Amino acid sequence: MFNDTFCKDTSGTPIYSQGGGVLQVGDTYYWYGVQYRGARSYVDNPVKNGDTTFEGITTYSSKDLVNWKHEATDKPADVGSWFGRLGVAYNENTRKYVLVAQAWVGGDANSVYFATSDSPAGGFVYEHVQANPPGIANGGTGDQTIFQDDDGQAYMISSSQKGRSNRYISPLRASDFLQVEQAIPVYRGGGREGNCMFKHEGTYYFCSSDLHGWNTSATYCVSATNIRGPWSEEFVMKNTELDYSHVTQTGFFVHVYGTEQTTIIYAGDRWADFAGNGIGFNQWVPLSFRGGEPYFHSLSAWTLNATTGRWAVALENNWVLNPTFEADRITVSTPVGWSASNGSNSQDGRTGRWSWQLNGTASLSQSVADLPNGTYTLEVWAKSNGAGAELYIQNYGGAGKIAPIPESTSWSRVTISDIAVSDGRVEFGVTSSGQTVKVDDFTLIAASD
Repeated sequence: MFNDTFCKDTSGTPIYSQGGGVLQVGDTYYWYGVQYRGARSYVDNPVKNGDTTFEGITTYSSKDLVNWKHEATDKPADVGSWFGRLGVAYNENTRKYVLVAQAWVGGDANSVYFATSDSPAGGFVYEHVQANPPGIANGGTGDQTIFQDDDGQAYMISSSQKGRSNRYISPLRASDFLQVEQAIPVYRGGGREGNCMFKHEGTYYFCSSDLHGWNTSATYCVSATNIRGPWSEEFVMKNTELDYSHVTQTGFFVHVYGTEQTTIIYAGDRWADFAGNGIGFNQWVPLSFRGGEPYFHSLSAWTLNATTGRWAVALENNWVLNPTFEADRITVSTPVGWSASNGSNSQDGRTGRWSWQLNGTASLSQSVADLPNGTYTLEVWAKSNGAGAELYIQNYGGAGKIAPIPESTSWSRVTISDIAVSDGRVEFGVTSSGQTVKVDDFTLIAASD
């Protein structure tokens, strides 16, 4: 699996699937989402835009969660002026696949939209809209997703619409899943969005992001062994604070029930650059569990065996966190995941929106632990108004190395090769000694055999 790029389906067409979810039917996974007009225009011209004009509900299928076939793009009736944040669950009583979404119909922003299909591969037809789902403050949901439990019961996972400080689990009517029933309060405090849920070894995790508008965030969670609670205090999922969840906000989770292990995939939302946080559509990374708590692995490339459930870091993975300085959303003096002095992020990115600028005598550094021993190459793109700045790497089990950053008004690539890591860790960065230096697009990648 590769992140930080435009994922394509088996026909070579970009995958358009925002704000959805994945449902497993037999040995096949179905990925549902929304195609917006701004996504298509972004593929052709990757400039931030906010065009969320609805173009259809997309369905893709896959047996390995890597290769996705486009099955359908449905345009059911009465989607309203806004449509999104959908999920699909299978109801055994009606033998229908029920799609539940957020929609603003007839000027009402408090609506839950229902559509059904006889097949998991699409063909969704409008059923009805439910206004003001019961028990939710202010009448409507903030962001919502669908979670289907082991016993087949499905739930809407949401916050309240205005302020979004209340979080809820709302059962869908068991007989047909075509009605949202009385909400179960989960907790209150702090505006949250991107609400979604997963279950691992009998524990439920309700997760959300900061209220930033499709922007990057650490992932906030509460947990319980009963879906009706009681729930734990809110905590930050470990490692999401290092680069704000691989420069995403929470989207949904995928459960992979393998023959050897169960893997939970975090599906993050960095979609069509609506938020100005860098190139890339959906970003999927694996979770592990340490001390009974979920642990986030921020990876640009990894492999998954959907049969066994086992995953591994791919050779092509970039070990640098926040390598393009897109995570922070705003102007900062220290970028998340890095240590820095006398610098700030600059809206002069080689890719994306941001780069990092060192001013005068300054430094920028990052340390990586748990790095597999082997040979690596470190690269950065830079431009400097004078000679004297350097790219360096050290503390990896060998003598430190440096490479000069040349004076240049355009972006130039600076490389350090043959880095023989033997200590399972490394420190790297850039120093300047009076120059103004901009850097972007760091990579630390293992050398191929």
